[in-house]
Amino acid sequence: MRVLFSARDGIGLSILRQPIGGSDLAREHYTYDDVPEGQKDFALTHFSVKRDEELMLPALREALALNPQLKIIATPWSPPAWMKSNGSLIAGRLKKESYAPFAQYLVKYVEAYRRAGVPIWAITLQNEPLYQPKDYMGMEMRAPQQRELLRDYVGPAFASAGLGNTKILIYDHNWNDTRYAAAILSDQAAALYAAGAAYHCYSGDVSAQSTTHEQFPEKGIWETECSGGKWQKEKAFQQTAELVIGTTRNWSRSVVLWGLVLDADGNPHAGGCDTCRGVIAVDATRQPAQFAPTLDYYVLGQASKFVVPGAHRVASTDLGASGLPNVAFQNPDGSVALILLNERSSDLVFEVRCAGKAARYKVAGNTMATLYWQASETN
Repeated sequence: MRVLFSARDGIGLSILRQPIGGSDLAREHYTYDDVPEGQKDFALTHFSVKRDEELMLPALREALALNPQLKIIATPWSPPAWMKSNGSLIAGRLKKESYAPFAQYLVKYVEAYRRAGVPIWAITLQNEPLYQPKDYMGMEMRAPQQRELLRDYVGPAFASAGLGNTKILIYDHNWNDTRYAAAILSDQAAALYAAGAAYHCYSGDVSAQSTTHEQFPEKGIWETECSGGKWQKEKAFQQTAELVIGTTRNWSRSVVLWGLVLDADGNPHAGGCDTCRGVIAVDATRQPAQFAPTLDYYVLGQASKFVVPGAHRVASTDLGASGLPNVAFQNPDGSVALILLNERSSDLVFEVRCAGKAARYKVAGNTMATLYWQASETN
């Protein structure tokens, strides 16, 4: 926990993706209102987050103690099965009669977590709404349905419950579709409740984020999920570094890798990915169990150690075509962080110019680096 969330002893991660109930990287499938098959609970009398008190909530409270600036984005992989068309946590769709109960389900979740000492900074309405998994929790939710759900149910329910400070992010799926976000954000009544759009990295091009920004510049963009795994082979480091640089150059306010702590076999997982790589790798075959940071940890640390919450991206020359992709930020204290990747196999010497001053730097081949300085008149 310290190497993940402490800015002093680790990389100080400041944003976290948190499932509302079970997910593909969970030990089992569950929600907070599971009832016997054939029964329904429209009044949500059985709603409870008690099972999270065993492991989940204590871990989240520890993370918040280590980094009080930590922002938690919570996402349902599935609502309770009784709310869905197929009566299952896997696949299916949200029934119309369940729109109001689902909105209250999300309200109850945010309120319960807040009482437990874990404030929820933002939610999304459905993980990967254009995909119906075959062996793990999920649900299809097309754009017209999400628009109606947000506009007429979830948004008003949050407002009525006094949860206006909890942001609602729409979409939460891949770069290959910008029409989904546009369909919701172009509806003024729905857009009133949406802070912006959330994107994943698994398909499409990162420029989709800029497309949405250009269409709706008053709304935010967040990259909320990307995974590393065995499929990346020798390009794993480069791809993760390009994610950090590319998403933030395309207006994302976050870089989130899915699966903070996994073992060598991608466990725990309940269906879904069995080849995913965690930010931390645990070897539970040893006694006591050992852990080690993976390449993702060091890539994320290039940003999280030097770009603090409240920073703004500032202009930097786009040298991606020259093999030196980069992105720059100015922190609230005036310091500047320049994150770059040398994609070439050989060393590269370049010059940084800022505020009338210049410095030369050599970065080794296939290396990511962060340059950090105070942008003032005196140094």
